[in-house]
Amino acid sequence: MDTALFIKALGAFFAIMNPFVMLPVFLGMTAEYSPAEQRRLGLAVAAFSAVLAAVVMLAGAKVLDFFGISVDDFRVAGGIVLFIIGLGMLNGSASPAHHGTEDEQAGHAALSSLAFYPMAFPMIVGPGTIATILVLTGNAGSQGLVAVGAAAALVLAVLALVLAFAAQIGRVMSDTLRVITIRLMGMILAAVAVDMTVTGLKALLPGLG
Repeated sequence: MDTALFIKALGAFFAIMNPFVMLPVFLGMTAEYSPAEQRRLGLAVAAFSAVLAAVVMLAGAKVLDFFGISVDDFRVAGGIVLFIIGLGMLNGSASPAHHGTEDEQAGHAALSSLAFYPMAFPMIVGPGTIATILVLTGNAGSQGLVAVGAAAALVLAVLALVLAFAAQIGRVMSDTLRVITIRLMGMILAAVAVDMTVTGLKALLPGLG
């Protein structure tokens, strides 16, 4: 397994799918549910997210080929999207591009499909996560795919645990800790976005190298 890629992917996935950033959103959208219902819903969210991530990882490159888009094109576009999301986190606001609009969140909160939409998509596996997966796996060999898959699986496992015990964790997690986590993950995500964009631009415009 490519250890360097695993560490890079782990940092990127934890920043974009941060379970502790999702926690207050999840609690707010499931306030009328019992702890047992929240636990079942949290596990369903993680399961749907894992399926979506696996589909993107296995079929994403073929989709890019179908539309005639190179990995480097997607690096630049994905880097810009991630940078916007990271800036939003640094400013303490969620990006509608990744988490959905307020109307999307409120309009589906009472539906049985809540676990899939809008929680799994687009709040967890949204444009930012999809861009990250496609860029990291674009030119990766079998070991690279294993590294990216392992990183995504680890973050999703943590997400499942956090959402499954959301009620208990929410009672002990202070607002200050949540704000610090959001700001830190926003900075990490912005740095990953810059690396993605610069790498893509160097490949598309060799003169920049």
